[in-house]
Amino acid sequence: MSRLFATRPGDDGLPGPERRLAVLALILGTLAAVVDTTMINLALPTIARDLEVSAARAVWVTNLFQIVCAAFLLVFAAVSELVSRRRLYVAGLALFVLASLGAAVSRSLEVLLVFRALQGLGAAAALSIGPSLYRSIFPTRLLGSALGLSALVVAGGYAAGPTIGGLVLSVANWPWLFALHVPLGLCALVLAWRALPREPRRVGGFDGRGALLSVAMLGTFFLAMDGVGHGTPVWQVLAWLATSLVAGVLFLRRQRRASHPLLPPSLFREPRFSMAVSASGLAFIGQGLAFVALSFLYQQEKGFSPLETAWLFTPWPLAIMLVGPLAGRLADRVNPSLLASAGLVLLLLGLVSLALLDAGAGVVDGLWRTGLCGLGFGLFQPPNNREMMSSVPRELSASASGVLSTTRTVGQSLGVALVGAFLAAGAPVQATLWVGGGACLLALVASLARVSSAGKARVGCRGSAAGAASSRPD
Repeated sequence: MSRLFATRPGDDGLPGPERRLAVLALILGTLAAVVDTTMINLALPTIARDLEVSAARAVWVTNLFQIVCAAFLLVFAAVSELVSRRRLYVAGLALFVLASLGAAVSRSLEVLLVFRALQGLGAAAALSIGPSLYRSIFPTRLLGSALGLSALVVAGGYAAGPTIGGLVLSVANWPWLFALHVPLGLCALVLAWRALPREPRRVGGFDGRGALLSVAMLGTFFLAMDGVGHGTPVWQVLAWLATSLVAGVLFLRRQRRASHPLLPPSLFREPRFSMAVSASGLAFIGQGLAFVALSFLYQQEKGFSPLETAWLFTPWPLAIMLVGPLAGRLADRVNPSLLASAGLVLLLLGLVSLALLDAGAGVVDGLWRTGLCGLGFGLFQPPNNREMMSSVPRELSASASGVLSTTRTVGQSLGVALVGAFLAAGAPVQATLWVGGGACLLALVASLARVSSAGKARVGCRGSAAGAASSRPD
C-alpha cells in the first residue's frame, strides 16, 4: 500500500503525501453511497410498517434512489468539466449529507421519497467522476493500483452494507440508517474540499438538450428494468422501453451535432475504450443476474436458510476485495487486456459450475463456486477499468468516468431484469445462470479482440518506427 503514496521524479498527479487525504476523501464518499444501496434494503419491511404503507410502495425507497442516481451519471460527468471535478464532488457530497439528514427525520413516505431522490442526485455527482479523480490524483504508472483500490472499496461497501444495516436495526430504528451517513459524509466533505486537486474549468457551453435526452433515456430504461423485476404490466414495460429507445436515438443524433456534446463521439473511436466498455457491460450483466438468481437458487431450490444464503454470497465480494488490489497492481506491469480476459475465464467457469449444481449440493459446494466467480470478477474489473481510463486523452477522462459508472449500473440492472423475465416465464433458476455465462462469454470475446487489436497496433508502430529509421540520412 505504501507504494501508492511514494513519489518518483517525473510523476504526474498529486505529490505522495497529498494523495493520502485525497484518496481518503474518495473512499469515504464512495462508501457512503455504495453502502446505502445494500443497507436500506433490510429496512424496507420496517419502513412499510412504521409509515403504514404497502411493501410494494416501500420498495420505491430503494428504487427511486437507484433510478435517479443512474439517470444523472452522464449529466454530472459533463457538468464536472464546467464547474471542476473538485467542486462537483464536494457539492454532491453536501447534497447527499443534507438529504440523508432529511430522510432520517421524514415521517411520511412522500417526504422520504423526495429526500431519497435528492440522495440519488448527490450520489450521482460523486460516483460519476470517481474514476477520473483517481486518474488525476495518481501518476499514470500507478493507475491500475489505484483502480484496484477503488474496486476493493466498492466491493467492501456492497459486502458490509447488509451487516451494517443488520447491526443498526438490532439496536435502533430505521431512521438511524440514514443518520449514519451524516458523520461519514461530513468527514469526506471536509477532506474533499481540502485535498482534491484544483483544476481549471472548461470555457464553453453545456448541452442542455442532450442532458434532458440522457436523463429521459436512462430514467425510462431503469423504470422498465425495475418493472420487469416487480411484475409491472407488459404494456407499461414496453412503453418505458419504447420511450427509452426514442430518447436514445435522439440523444445520439444530438451528440453528433452539439458543439459541446455530453458524450463526445471521439471517445468511441478508440477501439480499446469501446471494447473495454462492451466487456464491462456484459460482465456486469452476468454479475447482476447471478446475485439475484443465486438468492432463489439457494433458498427455493436448494433449501438453504436465509442465513446460509448470506454466507454463501460472502466469498464473492470477499474475493474481489482480496484480488482487486493485486490485479490493479499487476495491470501496471502486465498487459491489462490479458489480465481482464483471464478474469473473465474464471468468472465464466464459476457461473457454469453454479448452473451445474445438483440437488444434493451442500454449503461447501456453493462456497467455492461463488468464490471462483468473485476471484474472476476481481481479476477482471481493475485491469479493464484501467484500459477504459488510460485509452482516452486526459481531457476526456471525466466523460470516460461517466461512461464507466453508467455501464456498470446499466449492466447490473439489465441482469436483474433478465432474472425477473425468466422467472415470470416459468424458466428454472439455473437457466438464468446459463444466460449469465453467455454474457460473460461475449465479454471474453470482446476482451480477446482487444488483445489482438493492441498487438496489431504495437506491430504497426514498430514497423512505422523501423521505416522511419531506414529513411533517415546517415
